Amino acid sequence: MLLWMLVAAVALLLCVASSKLLYRWGIPTLLIFMVLGMLFGTDGVLGIAFENADLAQKICSFGLVFIMFYGGFGTSWKAARPVVKPAIWMATLGVVLTALLTGLFAMLVLRCTPLEGLLIGSVVGSTDAASVFAILRARKLNIKGGLASLLEVESGSNDPIAYMLTMIVVTLMRGAGTGMLAVSIVLQIALGLGIGWGLAASVIAVLRRVHLEIEGLYPILITALVLLGYAGCALLGGNGYLCVYVMGIMIGNSRFAHKRSLVHFFDGVSWLMQMLLFFTLGLLSFPSQLPGVLIPGVLVSLFMIFIARPCATFAMLAPFRMPWRAKALVSWVGMRGAASIVFALFAVTQQVAVKNDLFHTVFFVALFSVAVQGTLLPAVARRLDMVDAEATVMKTFNDYQEELPVRLIEVEADKASPYVGKTLKQVQMPPGVLVVMIKRKNARIVPRGNTRIMLGDVLVISGEDLDQIAT
Repeated sequence: MLLWMLVAAVALLLCVASSKLLYRWGIPTLLIFMVLGMLFGTDGVLGIAFENADLAQKICSFGLVFIMFYGGFGTSWKAARPVVKPAIWMATLGVVLTALLTGLFAMLVLRCTPLEGLLIGSVVGSTDAASVFAILRARKLNIKGGLASLLEVESGSNDPIAYMLTMIVVTLMRGAGTGMLAVSIVLQIALGLGIGWGLAASVIAVLRRVHLEIEGLYPILITALVLLGYAGCALLGGNGYLCVYVMGIMIGNSRFAHKRSLVHFFDGVSWLMQMLLFFTLGLLSFPSQLPGVLIPGVLVSLFMIFIARPCATFAMLAPFRMPWRAKALVSWVGMRGAASIVFALFAVTQQVAVKNDLFHTVFFVALFSVAVQGTLLPAVARRLDMVDAEATVMKTFNDYQEELPVRLIEVEADKASPYVGKTLKQVQMPPGVLVVMIKRKNARIVPRGNTRIMLGDVLVISGEDLDQIAT
């Protein structure tokens, strides 16, 4: 046990140190953490034997829940709203078209059955949000025309679709009927959207009305509800990943107290889950088997980069007035990532009959995609003249540091005040309004939920719209 704790500590320290050194050059975290896992694995320097695909699949699925939640939580709906329609087209029908084209090509090149080809196309159908925005943030590369928001919504919301396609093909390969599949598809989408929306709305209502005495309990509350949403939705036959993504978008774009502490907490959790997920996948892989999938991996990767992704992009964005340069850039930013490898691992653990080494083929495709498309992304964006040098890409995200018209006012609790005699948690403040300090004679009191307002107290209140409080 102690030895494993030591290995875990060293692995985390190496992940942090390497990301500090390589992040500024725009090298995606997926590549950094996964290579470290390969170095620790059976064929690596330390030679840690790890071949438990079932355990790896459970670990990665758990990590993906929080990565997808925080992907939605960090999406700025204000920035994404103008491009949400093309983004949703790309994240749904675009994934389906990419999977079909890639599956057909894989069937012809790898000489496999149509279902195995579709399985390969399905697991690599989604793009990797973490890799895309690691590069955009590190290079401070903002894209013209709101494309950064489009790419974020697309890459953050297309994983549930790829997961659903993977499950459909796996089910077909195991001999299920098409009638049950149709019911399963409708159920997955309906429950994913419905439970995600309902649970998020309930969470927001609770956070606005219930004040916990210990601030550190808020992140624990949200963590429990995210796990509840994923597990409950999945047990009922819904798409758990879609559920937590919807929850993330709704909670992340709502106003309530203690939100900033949630941002810092889930940012750290998301990074920890990425390290755990990518490192586990690297640890499970066998680099010695990668040469065996080199040719099919390169062929599938090149087909996706230059044919499948461009065809899907131009077809899905055709109804929208968008310059061809913008479509070309969206086409290029189609990096495959950890989710694709996790879905391949899911298919492997279902023990469906496949001719090819599915896990290592998809593993290679993800590495090739990140290395080639990720490295050349800044150069391609500049070549297409799609870089906006005057804007910041951070406006695409909910970093909660944007220039808000926050004001401070002082309100005295006199005899006519409705606040006198009440505790702060009993006072119904508008969303986004906080009591930051109480002046009581010569004392300065840091307010808490059980702090009682006394006659003569001066409340220092912060917020955006304070006119109704001031009057």
